[in-house]
Amino acid sequence: MRRLLHGKRLFLFDVDGVFYKGKESRTKIGGTKAVEALRKEGRALFILTNNSTDSSETVHSRLVGFGVPVELHEVLTSGLLTAEYLHQKHGKVSYFLVGEQGLEDEMRKFGHRRTDTEDADFVVVGLDRKITYEKLDRAARLARNGARIIATHSSRLYMYKTGPAIATGPLVKAIEYGSGKRATVIGKPSPLMFNIALRRAGCPRIEAVMIGDQTDTDIAGASRAGIDAILVTSGIDREAKGFKLLAKLSNVDEIVPLL
Repeated sequence: MRRLLHGKRLFLFDVDGVFYKGKESRTKIGGTKAVEALRKEGRALFILTNNSTDSSETVHSRLVGFGVPVELHEVLTSGLLTAEYLHQKHGKVSYFLVGEQGLEDEMRKFGHRRTDTEDADFVVVGLDRKITYEKLDRAARLARNGARIIATHSSRLYMYKTGPAIATGPLVKAIEYGSGKRATVIGKPSPLMFNIALRRAGCPRIEAVMIGDQTDTDIAGASRAGIDAILVTSGIDREAKGFKLLAKLSNVDEIVPLL
């Protein structure tokens, strides 16, 4: 496996389960050696995280605090890309939020207006750990009455302090089922997030690689985007059944000798 990644010039990293674990009480897994090695060799990188509860600034600050030397512009959260996508496609929109403060912060950056009234252009869905039946019902009714649905991602699970817990995907499914509409999905496993990263780096997909811990988001998303993938077993999944992997590693820093 030595120099397996010699031809790769763009490295796409998940965060939870790769650099650290535990959304509510985080502990570092690795990443410092990997990012420092990529810097030394002049390789490009992006952080591709489905995290919508934190802003890109918060994720960046946390990684730097853990000693992982990433730049703010390299952190692409699903919340940031959802807000950016809406602005590029529709300008400034009004939206009903199913989500937390980090997602609202990203929406405000692009001038979008939050509303609880019938004039909502979109129902924007991210992870919401204080979700209520009333909020889900309201989101479905707004969608039935004309609002379009956009989801930060459709992941089933995220790594909670006590283990895997339901993520945004089940909330999206409930709103879709209750409204009879389909959501536009930005984050993994949608190819949209991967294609945005490729365009920003000016990199062909054959020269990119995704490093993640979750089969149904990181690995499946990379496969849909035509990008090679490496599974790290420090997070949710130990296997990636049904997918061809470039490698399987126990820790993200194990990519260093493969460069």
